[in-house]
Parts: sequence; structure tokens; C-alpha cells
Amino acid sequence: MGSDADNSLDLSRHTTLGLGGRASRLVTATHQHELVEIARATPGDVFLLAGGSNVVIADSGVDATVVLIRTTGISVTPEDGRARVTVEAGHPWDEVVAFCVAEGLSGIECLSGVPGSAGATPIQNVGAYGQEVAETIQTVRVLDRQRGVVLDLAAADCGFAYRTSIFKNNDRYVVLAVTFALERSPLSAPVRYAELARSLGVSPGDRVPLAQARQAVLALRAGKGMVLDPSDPDTRSVGSFFTNPVLSAEAFAALVDRAGTTPPHWPGLDGTVKVSAAWLIEHAGFGKGYAGDHPGVAISSKHTLALTNRGTGTTAALLGLAREIRDGVLKAFDVRLYPEPVLVGCSL
Repeated sequence: MGSDADNSLDLSRHTTLGLGGRASRLVTATHQHELVEIARATPGDVFLLAGGSNVVIADSGVDATVVLIRTTGISVTPEDGRARVTVEAGHPWDEVVAFCVAEGLSGIECLSGVPGSAGATPIQNVGAYGQEVAETIQTVRVLDRQRGVVLDLAAADCGFAYRTSIFKNNDRYVVLAVTFALERSPLSAPVRYAELARSLGVSPGDRVPLAQARQAVLALRAGKGMVLDPSDPDTRSVGSFFTNPVLSAEAFAALVDRAGTTPPHWPGLDGTVKVSAAWLIEHAGFGKGYAGDHPGVAISSKHTLALTNRGTGTTAALLGLAREIRDGVLKAFDVRLYPEPVLVGCSL
């Protein structure tokens, strides 16, 4: 278990944005039992930080004990035609996907290249290219800080919805490990996402070799600056900054009337319609590379959904840009955008 003596208190070093102030105290957990002990023994606020890929931290930092989750490990339990894959919370997520693809385990291959840790995936209900982790998560092992006990929560008890769960913005639970139920197959799950199907040269619903699906997703993500690359400032982001708005059928019809055209959209639950936030942003006048009057930050030059730190930015500047975009989309289309990352010590 590490402490302030061997870890930098500068939280910008632990986020993909490269932004954020200092922690008042910082410790590192490298084993699951350490993570439990720290969370139980630390009075007051505890801020858990693993990959730092989906968090925006205030320039003023965090007045709490910050726990860097560096627990790693993957174990596989064979079942009839399937396998249960249990992953420690701090294990880098893309390593998990690469492992499963190499082992012939199907169901998360389209989540290749997503930055961050395995333990963060249920918190956000991470999804991309037609897959989301709620479809394959079997259980989530957590420390219930309220009761002081370690529990295995079934997926049905995790409150999974679009980019959220009972764990998001809730300090009651500390995610310790995640167990996925995957199909033992050399082929991907049926390809659902039209852009991915086109890239693969197949029809939606077809299946392709796992490695082929993974490489196609990585290529698509890299083209949008969504695969971390220290030499590419477009990847210094939290990925998609805004979620795609989910509108009622009536609100979507009003949007079409207001826009004078039909934006890219997908069917949602109970007759709702999910609309492309990237389209709304671009057609509200915020193109790739837009910075406005916000020094050191800009929209990615590759994807309008990513807000990036160009190397000299601040969290205040990033949030200023985000507010300008949110308000501009609201004015143009009467649709409100909401942030996808967790905001710590700051707000939009």
C-alpha cells in the first residue's frame, strides 16, 4: 500500500485529460483486500480513481483521500459452451478485451480500445459499437460502505441504463471486481452497429472472427482520436463528453421540424429516440477544432464529441467550452446535452 511519500498528489498525472488539481491525501491499492481495508479505514470522503478516463477534476483538486486503484488479475471459470471471466477492478480494460479475444471468448470485442479500468465499466455501463457491458456482466463484487460488507451484486440489481448504474455518482459502493459471462466462440457477437458493419464489409447481424472485429473497432476509434496516444493531443480527452440525448417521439418530431432535416438517430426504449449529440453539436456551429474563447482547450480535430486539453488547458477552460456548446445546442435545437464523465469538485 503506497502513500503520499511515493505518489504524486497532482491528480492531472492520473487522468487522460491531464487536468485537475491536487489531492489532500493519496494512497494506492494493489490488491483487493487493500482496497477494502483502505475504504473501511478511511473516515470521511474517499475518491476512487483508476484509469482516470471518464473523470473531470476541478483545478482546485480534491479535498479527500484519493485511492488509486491498481488491482490487477483475470481468472476464467469454464462452463458449458461459455466461460465466466472475473477481472479485478484496476485491470486496464483493453487488456481484458484483448485477453478474451485471444482466448476465443465472445461478447465484449466491440469494446476494444475503450480507455480506463475494468472496474469503471459497470459504473458507466460502458458501451460502444453496438455492445454495452450490461449485456455480459454476471455479477459485480462491491464493498458496501454503508453496511461494511463485501457483496456480489447480480446484474439485475445494478440498475443498468444508458451510460449509468447504481454505482455512478454514489459513494456507497466500491467496485472490487467484475464477472462477465461470455460465449466460447471464435466469432463475434452479431454485429449491430451500421458503421462497424460497413467497415467489416458485412451486413448487420453477421458475425466475424473476433480478431477481425477487434481490429476494425480499434481502427474506427483511432480515426476519431478515441484510442490513447501520448503523441496525439486529440486523445487527451474523456472520450465522448456528452451523452446522446434520448427524446420522446414528440420531442424528436419537434427537433426534426426545427432542424429542417432528420438527424442521425436510433430507436430507444418505450418509443424513445436516441439522437446523435455529435450531429447536434456540429450543426449548432461547433465544428471540429473549435476552441472559442477558451485557452488551451478545443473540440477534437477528429470528433465533435470529444473536448480536448491541447496541453496548456485548465478544467475551468474545458467546462467553459462545454457550457458554450451545451447552451448553443439548446438555443439551436431546444435539446439539452448532459455530460457523460463524472465531474469532481466542479459542475456544468
